[in-house]
Amino acid sequence: MRSVLAVGSHPDDIELGCGGALVAHVAAGDRVTMLVMTGGENGPGPQELVASRRAEQEEAARIIGADLRWGGLTDCTVQPDAVTIGVIEAAIAETRADVVYVHAPEDSHQDHRATCAATLSAARRLSRVLHYQSPSSLQFSPSVFVDVTAYLSGKLAALKAHATQVEMSAMVEPDAVVAAARYWGANARVGYAEAFAPTRVVLDLVPSPRQALADLADAFRASPGLLG
Repeated sequence: MRSVLAVGSHPDDIELGCGGALVAHVAAGDRVTMLVMTGGENGPGPQELVASRRAEQEEAARIIGADLRWGGLTDCTVQPDAVTIGVIEAAIAETRADVVYVHAPEDSHQDHRATCAATLSAARRLSRVLHYQSPSSLQFSPSVFVDVTAYLSGKLAALKAHATQVEMSAMVEPDAVVAAARYWGANARVGYAEAFAPTRVVLDLVPSPRQALADLADAFRASPGLLG
Protein backbone atom coordinates (compact mmCIF):
# COMPACT_ATOMS: atom_id res chain seq x y z
CA MET A 1 0.00 0.00 0.00
CA ARG A 2 1.30 3.41 -0.95
CA SER A 3 0.70 6.62 0.96
CA VAL A 4 -0.20 9.37 -1.50
CA LEU A 5 -0.16 13.09 -0.75
CA ALA A 6 -1.74 15.51 -3.23
CA VAL A 7 -0.99 19.19 -2.64
CA GLY A 8 -3.00 22.06 -4.10
CA SER A 9 -3.25 25.78 -3.47
CA HIS A 10 -7.05 26.10 -3.52
CA PRO A 11 -10.23 24.05 -3.28
CA ASP A 12 -10.74 22.13 -6.57
CA ASP A 13 -7.08 22.41 -7.72
CA ILE A 14 -6.29 18.82 -6.78
CA GLU A 15 -9.47 17.39 -8.29
CA LEU A 16 -8.79 19.20 -11.57
CA GLY A 17 -5.16 18.12 -11.72
CA CYS A 18 -5.14 14.56 -10.42
CA GLY A 19 -8.62 13.67 -9.18
CA GLY A 20 -8.89 10.62 -11.42
CA ALA A 21 -5.50 9.32 -10.36
CA LEU A 22 -6.47 9.72 -6.70
CA VAL A 23 -9.67 7.73 -7.23
CA ALA A 24 -7.53 5.05 -8.91
CA HIS A 25 -5.12 5.05 -5.95
CA VAL A 26 -8.00 4.55 -3.54
CA ALA A 27 -9.34 1.70 -5.67
CA ALA A 28 -5.89 0.09 -5.53
CA GLY A 29 -5.93 0.19 -1.74
CA ASP A 30 -3.61 3.15 -1.29
CA ARG A 31 -4.06 5.75 1.42
CA VAL A 32 -4.70 9.18 -0.11
CA THR A 33 -4.42 12.54 1.64
CA MET A 34 -5.31 15.89 0.10
CA LEU A 35 -3.51 18.97 1.44
CA VAL A 36 -5.30 22.19 0.42
CA MET A 37 -3.13 25.15 1.31
CA THR A 38 -5.82 27.89 1.39
CA GLY A 39 -9.58 28.20 1.70
CA GLY A 40 -10.05 29.81 -1.73
CA GLU A 41 -11.13 33.06 -0.11
CA ASN A 42 -10.41 35.10 -3.24
CA GLY A 43 -12.07 32.74 -5.70
CA PRO A 44 -14.87 33.74 -8.07
CA GLY A 45 -18.27 34.77 -6.75
CA PRO A 46 -19.66 36.83 -3.85
CA GLN A 47 -18.34 36.32 -0.35
CA GLU A 48 -21.33 34.32 0.85
CA LEU A 49 -20.57 31.69 -1.82
CA VAL A 50 -16.85 31.69 -1.07
CA ALA A 51 -17.61 30.86 2.55
CA SER A 52 -19.03 27.49 1.49
CA ARG A 53 -15.86 26.34 -0.24
CA ARG A 54 -14.50 24.51 2.78
CA ALA A 55 -17.64 22.37 2.97
CA GLU A 56 -17.44 21.74 -0.77
CA GLN A 57 -13.84 20.60 -0.44
CA GLU A 58 -14.74 18.27 2.41
CA GLU A 59 -17.47 16.70 0.29
CA ALA A 60 -15.12 16.30 -2.68
CA ALA A 61 -12.54 14.54 -0.51
CA ARG A 62 -15.25 12.22 0.79
CA ILE A 63 -16.28 11.33 -2.76
CA ILE A 64 -12.69 10.51 -3.68
CA GLY A 65 -12.17 8.55 -0.46
CA ALA A 66 -9.29 10.73 0.70
CA ASP A 67 -8.31 12.27 4.00
CA LEU A 68 -8.32 16.07 3.96
CA ARG A 69 -5.84 18.48 5.54
CA TRP A 70 -5.89 22.27 5.42
CA GLY A 71 -2.72 24.31 5.13
CA GLY A 72 -4.20 27.32 6.93
CA LEU A 73 -2.78 29.89 4.49
CA THR A 74 -4.65 32.71 2.74
CA ASP A 75 -5.64 32.66 -0.91
CA CYS A 76 -3.36 34.76 -3.17
CA THR A 77 -0.71 35.22 -0.46
CA VAL A 78 1.10 31.85 -0.53
CA GLN A 79 4.88 32.19 -0.38
CA PRO A 80 7.55 29.49 -0.86
CA ASP A 81 8.94 30.29 2.57
CA ALA A 82 9.77 28.33 5.71
CA VAL A 83 6.17 28.46 6.95
CA THR A 84 4.73 26.94 3.77
CA ILE A 85 7.49 24.37 3.51
CA GLY A 86 6.92 23.44 7.14
CA VAL A 87 3.20 22.83 6.55
CA ILE A 88 3.98 20.45 3.69
CA GLU A 89 6.85 18.76 5.52
CA ALA A 90 4.52 18.06 8.43
CA ALA A 91 1.95 16.51 6.09
CA ILE A 92 4.60 14.33 4.45
CA ALA A 93 5.93 13.18 7.82
CA GLU A 94 2.53 12.51 9.40
CA THR A 95 1.14 10.62 6.40
CA ARG A 96 4.48 8.92 5.62
CA ALA A 97 3.87 9.85 2.02
CA ASP A 98 5.89 8.07 -0.64
CA VAL A 99 4.09 9.59 -3.66
CA VAL A 100 3.45 13.34 -3.98
CA TYR A 101 1.35 15.16 -6.59
CA VAL A 102 1.56 18.95 -6.90
CA HIS A 103 1.11 21.83 -9.37
CA ALA A 104 3.47 22.14 -12.32
CA PRO A 105 6.07 24.90 -11.76
CA GLU A 106 5.28 27.02 -14.84
CA ASP A 107 1.95 28.61 -13.94
CA SER A 108 0.38 32.05 -14.22
CA HIS A 109 -1.09 31.87 -10.69
CA GLN A 110 1.39 32.91 -8.03
CA ASP A 111 -0.08 30.57 -5.42
CA HIS A 112 0.43 27.59 -7.71
CA ARG A 113 4.06 28.51 -8.34
CA ALA A 114 4.72 29.05 -4.65
CA THR A 115 3.02 25.81 -3.61
CA CYS A 116 5.04 23.88 -6.18
CA ALA A 117 8.35 25.41 -5.06
CA ALA A 118 7.59 24.78 -1.39
CA THR A 119 6.56 21.19 -2.11
CA LEU A 120 9.77 20.48 -4.00
CA SER A 121 11.72 21.64 -0.97
CA ALA A 122 9.57 19.67 1.47
CA ALA A 123 9.70 16.51 -0.69
CA ARG A 124 13.40 16.74 -1.47
CA ARG A 125 14.06 13.28 0.02
CA LEU A 126 11.18 11.51 -1.72
CA SER A 127 11.64 9.42 -4.85
CA ARG A 128 8.22 9.99 -6.44
CA VAL A 129 7.16 13.58 -7.10
CA LEU A 130 4.82 14.32 -10.00
CA HIS A 131 3.39 17.59 -11.30
CA TYR A 132 -0.15 17.94 -12.58
CA GLN A 133 -1.58 20.42 -15.05
CA SER A 134 -3.81 23.31 -14.00
CA PRO A 135 -6.00 25.44 -16.28
CA SER A 136 -3.51 28.25 -15.58
CA SER A 137 -0.41 26.19 -16.47
CA LEU A 138 1.89 27.97 -18.94
CA GLN A 139 4.14 25.09 -19.96
CA PHE A 140 3.44 21.44 -19.42
CA SER A 141 5.30 18.54 -21.03
CA PRO A 142 4.11 15.31 -19.41
CA SER A 143 5.79 11.94 -19.77
CA VAL A 144 3.84 9.93 -17.18
CA PHE A 145 0.18 9.03 -17.63
CA VAL A 146 -2.44 7.39 -15.43
CA ASP A 147 -5.29 5.55 -17.13
CA VAL A 148 -8.43 7.03 -15.57
CA THR A 149 -10.95 5.51 -17.98
CA ALA A 150 -12.63 3.63 -15.13
CA TYR A 151 -12.34 6.56 -12.71
CA LEU A 152 -13.28 9.64 -14.72
CA SER A 153 -16.83 9.59 -13.33
CA GLY A 154 -15.38 9.77 -9.81
CA LYS A 155 -13.29 12.79 -10.77
CA LEU A 156 -16.31 14.53 -12.28
CA ALA A 157 -18.40 13.79 -9.18
CA ALA A 158 -15.71 15.30 -6.95
CA LEU A 159 -15.54 18.40 -9.14
CA LYS A 160 -19.33 18.71 -9.07
CA ALA A 161 -19.11 19.00 -5.28
CA HIS A 162 -17.33 22.33 -5.85
CA ALA A 163 -20.61 23.90 -6.92
CA THR A 164 -19.55 27.53 -6.49
CA GLN A 165 -16.46 26.94 -8.62
CA VAL A 166 -18.27 24.98 -11.34
CA GLU A 167 -20.96 27.64 -11.67
CA MET A 168 -18.63 30.64 -11.57
CA SER A 169 -15.55 29.51 -13.48
CA ALA A 170 -15.19 28.33 -17.08
CA MET A 171 -11.95 26.62 -16.00
CA VAL A 172 -13.97 23.92 -14.23
CA GLU A 173 -16.26 23.26 -17.20
CA PRO A 174 -17.00 19.48 -17.08
CA ASP A 175 -16.90 19.15 -20.88
CA ALA A 176 -13.41 20.67 -20.90
CA VAL A 177 -12.28 18.24 -18.19
CA VAL A 178 -13.52 15.27 -20.22
CA ALA A 179 -11.95 16.64 -23.41
CA ALA A 180 -8.58 17.04 -21.68
CA ALA A 181 -8.75 13.49 -20.33
CA ARG A 182 -9.54 12.20 -23.81
CA TYR A 183 -6.65 14.19 -25.29
CA TRP A 184 -4.14 12.81 -22.82
CA GLY A 185 -5.69 9.37 -23.24
CA ALA A 186 -4.99 9.50 -26.96
CA ASN A 187 -1.39 10.45 -26.19
CA ALA A 188 -1.10 7.56 -23.74
CA ARG A 189 -2.87 5.07 -26.06
CA VAL A 190 -5.72 4.52 -23.60
CA GLY A 191 -9.30 5.78 -23.39
CA TYR A 192 -8.94 8.62 -20.88
CA ALA A 193 -5.86 9.67 -18.93
CA GLU A 194 -4.38 12.22 -16.59
CA ALA A 195 -0.92 13.47 -17.44
CA PHE A 196 2.01 14.23 -15.15
CA ALA A 197 5.45 15.77 -15.51
CA PRO A 198 7.76 14.04 -13.02
CA THR A 199 10.50 15.63 -11.00
CA ARG A 200 11.42 12.08 -9.92
CA VAL A 201 9.80 8.70 -10.44
CA VAL A 202 11.54 5.61 -9.13
CA LEU A 203 9.92 2.34 -10.16
CA ASP A 204 9.66 -0.17 -7.35
CA LEU A 205 10.11 -3.56 -9.01
CA VAL A 206 10.54 -5.56 -5.82
CA PRO A 207 7.72 -8.14 -5.69
CA SER A 208 5.30 -8.09 -2.82
CA PRO A 209 5.78 -10.84 -0.18
CA ARG A 210 2.66 -12.59 -1.49
CA GLN A 211 3.99 -12.54 -5.05
CA ALA A 212 7.41 -13.73 -3.89
CA LEU A 213 5.80 -16.74 -2.16
CA ALA A 214 3.73 -17.50 -5.26
CA ASP A 215 6.87 -17.38 -7.43
CA LEU A 216 8.67 -19.72 -5.03
CA ALA A 217 5.75 -22.16 -5.09
CA ASP A 218 5.74 -22.12 -8.90
CA ALA A 219 9.48 -22.80 -8.96
CA PHE A 220 9.07 -25.71 -6.54
CA ARG A 221 6.27 -27.24 -8.63
CA ALA A 222 8.42 -26.95 -11.74
CA SER A 223 11.42 -28.53 -10.00
CA PRO A 224 10.23 -30.73 -7.09
CA GLY A 225 13.80 -31.57 -6.13
CA LEU A 226 14.73 -27.91 -5.70
CA LEU A 227 14.49 -28.08 -1.91
CA GLY A 228 15.51 -31.73 -1.56
